[in-house]
Amino acid sequence: MKQWYESLFENYGFQYDREFFTRGTQGECDFIEKEIQSDKVTRILDIGCGTGRHTLELTRRGYRVTGVDLSESLLNRAREKAMKENLIIEFQRQDARELTFCNEFDLVIMLCEGAFPLMETDEMNFRILQNAANALKDSGKLIFTTLNGLFPLFHSLKDFMDATREEGNAVEENITFDLMTFRDHSTLLMKDDAGNEKQLDCNERFYIPSEITWLLKSLNFKKVDIFGAKLGAFSRSDRLTTEDFEMLVVAEK
Repeated sequence: MKQWYESLFENYGFQYDREFFTRGTQGECDFIEKEIQSDKVTRILDIGCGTGRHTLELTRRGYRVTGVDLSESLLNRAREKAMKENLIIEFQRQDARELTFCNEFDLVIMLCEGAFPLMETDEMNFRILQNAANALKDSGKLIFTTLNGLFPLFHSLKDFMDATREEGNAVEENITFDLMTFRDHSTLLMKDDAGNEKQLDCNERFYIPSEITWLLKSLNFKKVDIFGAKLGAFSRSDRLTTEDFEMLVVAEK
């Protein structure tokens, strides 16, 4: 039986690129460049690359990037976009829980809930972090965003989703937040690229900062910094608060 995130991204490449959360690519890549000091020899792995928006933009800027995703539909869209621009990029279909890379990359990015924290168990989510760590060289850096567990303690997730809703995009309904598991359960209503309507039962894991720090320290990351994650405006000066729906994590080996 397919999980909700597998069904969601079937035949969804064009629609994915219309979602509001895809509009921050330039600013997010500016932050990434700053973190690696614009060093063009940096080898980058984009886990959960989707339609390749960060992979393509970083490649345009002169970096060598490998993009991996579970969805063949999203990868095909990414390949089409790369081909139109004559960009040579390696896109691979891989499950983030079973990545085969070891000690190969200077930087791993995993943005906009590309893989972590969509999995159905905490163990699977941890395995993704573990594989990201394994893919890095000894002095490598991991940059990712994840859902901020402090947010739903102070705000209604339904109100937030309603406020960010846009015509034609996927809609979440029947939203509940479980304080025992820190999981958001909802019904997702969406249309795929062919106009077919889908109704999916979703759940995503929210993490509090101390959990993320502990998980990464257990994977031998020596330095873990956590910030607020503003769409298209990542910054080390953006202190994480209860107002941030997402958090930005920068971890160094």
